[in-house]
Amino acid sequence: MNKKLSDLLFREASIEDLPSLRELEQGVIDAERPFNKQIKKEPTYYYDIEDLLSSDAAHLLVVEVNGRIIATGYAQIRESTPCFTHKKHAYLGFMYVLPDFRGQGVNSKIIEKLLMWSKQQDVEDCYLDVYVENTSAIKAYEKVGFTSSLIEMKLAL
Repeated sequence: MNKKLSDLLFREASIEDLPSLRELEQGVIDAERPFNKQIKKEPTYYYDIEDLLSSDAAHLLVVEVNGRIIATGYAQIRESTPCFTHKKHAYLGFMYVLPDFRGQGVNSKIIEKLLMWSKQQDVEDCYLDVYVENTSAIKAYEKVGFTSSLIEMKLAL
């Protein structure tokens, strides 16, 4: 599906989008299962979508093509730990584009809009999490200016 960015509608998500958002959430989880064998096999949930929709501290975006939601992402303002010079930061999550629409700059445009919103909230620092083996996602985030800053390590006992 080679749609031009001008054909896409970028908008704030609403409660009416909840069923589509739940489906996209499962897409995120399915995409991340190869990177983390501890993710449950049955449907599970990452996000409190209702809270993201109702919170003034969050901005949840969707992207539509012909009335169908094909991508999503959010920025959430969070308190920073006291050791940092910034008191608050933006955290990006729920970054997902349906496979047929990848490679067309949709994710970059979502991030651009989320960063603009974050700046309007007087935020100067932005974070996100990505699995270290997810090289395509890492490249996409680096393309818009993110750099690696911390690697979380785990050990299954």
